[in-house]
Amino acid sequence: MSIRTELPARQGPRPRTGPAIPHQQLSQIAPVELQDELWRRMTTLEGVVTGPSGISFPDTRALHLRPAPNSPEIERFLIGSEFAHLHGPADGSLHLCLPHDVVAEVERQGWGELHPIARDGKRPATLLMLFGPRDTNELKIVWKLVQVSHHFARDSQLPSRRGMPS
Repeated sequence: MSIRTELPARQGPRPRTGPAIPHQQLSQIAPVELQDELWRRMTTLEGVVTGPSGISFPDTRALHLRPAPNSPEIERFLIGSEFAHLHGPADGSLHLCLPHDVVAEVERQGWGELHPIARDGKRPATLLMLFGPRDTNELKIVWKLVQVSHHFARDSQLPSRRGMPS
């Protein structure tokens, strides 16, 4: 059964992104004030501590689930207890894990793309890049998707289909 997230289509052309690692957003960079507001919201998620990313650039801010899962499922985490990270100001995109049907809708509606290592089959197709928000309306959508990622990481008992929080 598929859960509809009812994402609107992202307006305008897709941003340019790097085709390989490091996977970066190269155009349509989110304004720094929106990046900061998104990060402020991300730090309020329950059971999360902030810190550096275990797999990205030094200016990347990451969310780590606490308590850390004993054996984190690779489809729900980037590395260890890290389930999402926000790239630095020159990029503004995020990497995170989402349930399969949400990933499909994110791609279909133009909000993000699979990470190259997920496209190559080296990681589950739950790992993707969300494009940085260009305005406050996009911020609302990106924030809701971060919340879905948080729920997906927090409860390994959840099915891989999770709707958007209200």
